[in-house]
Amino acid sequence: MSQALTGARRIVVKVGSSLVTDEGRGVDAEAVGQWCRQMAALAREGRELVMVSSGAIAEGMKRLGWAVRPKEVHELQAAAAVGQMGLAQIYETKLREHGMRSAQVLLTHADLADRERYLNARSTLLTLLGLSVLPVINENDTVVNDEIKFGDNDTLGALVANLIDADALVILTDQKGLYTADPRKDPAATFVHEARAGDPELERMAGGAGSSLGRGGMITKILAAKRAAGSGASTVIAWGREPDVLLRLARGEAIGTALIAATPKLAARKQWMADHLQLRGTLIVDAGAAKKVRDEGKSLLPIGVVDVQGEFHRGDVVAVHGPEGAEIARGLANYSSAEARLIARKPSTDFERWLGYSAEPEMIHRDNLVLV
Repeated sequence: MSQALTGARRIVVKVGSSLVTDEGRGVDAEAVGQWCRQMAALAREGRELVMVSSGAIAEGMKRLGWAVRPKEVHELQAAAAVGQMGLAQIYETKLREHGMRSAQVLLTHADLADRERYLNARSTLLTLLGLSVLPVINENDTVVNDEIKFGDNDTLGALVANLIDADALVILTDQKGLYTADPRKDPAATFVHEARAGDPELERMAGGAGSSLGRGGMITKILAAKRAAGSGASTVIAWGREPDVLLRLARGEAIGTALIAATPKLAARKQWMADHLQLRGTLIVDAGAAKKVRDEGKSLLPIGVVDVQGEFHRGDVVAVHGPEGAEIARGLANYSSAEARLIARKPSTDFERWLGYSAEPEMIHRDNLVLV
């Protein structure tokens, strides 16, 4: 029995090009329908699902009549633009058949490298999940170039898992999972049922890219699991055409290769904040806010902030000091220092009047706050 998904509430599912497009023959509506049916069933159990789907370029190639994946970036971008239409249509149709609403989200590496865009993407995805809408995410292949592309959607799946604090990442592929060596070449190769994500030995076991359609291989999946484990998410690599694979994994069935994160999700995130050396600013809070943050585990609200020191941007790690001057916590600021000064000592109902818009009610949300 595998524990990778049994307690997972928020799950990122990544599916590769060869599966989505039936080895390049165009979007496989039946296969997509099966994954959508399973995700809808898990959503009815109260789980939150995000799909990271490859396949836009392969679907575009099919629609354009191209048999060989082009090498020119502008041709790849054109194929992606054509293919995104079919990809979005089929997911929207199949999810709607099971009572689920969907949204298309296209991301580039630049979106997640830039502080403001990272937080905007995170807020959008969490809002969609709160509205019971299933986001279908793909790399924005229509605008990427060599500097900003992820390189493979396994990496994108891991980055999304980190972005939304997912509990687990499921990578559905055309392979059963990880072997100790290539079983086609080494008859002594054995299947790896479970291991620790980030174990250097796993990278030695993994081979190179296995498909002419996609850009990844088992090595990108191993590295994705390592990246996801950094925020406490465990990963399962499994065959995407395994019957009811998502439902059975959620029940604890041992399918594929489970790569377990060594550090629990919340602990990993908060350890990162606690160890942050570059604090961009300080928020001085009153006694009431200090008590709620320190003793009651509450978020820090702007009304409890009496002074804003330093210059920082939204998403920077800032210190929280009590009225006596000692640091009591640190966390990710939802507002820049300039905005924080405008809304300090004010209730959330006044934010729109002072900022011109209404955003998060918290200065620092409790999920992004760690006591020190």
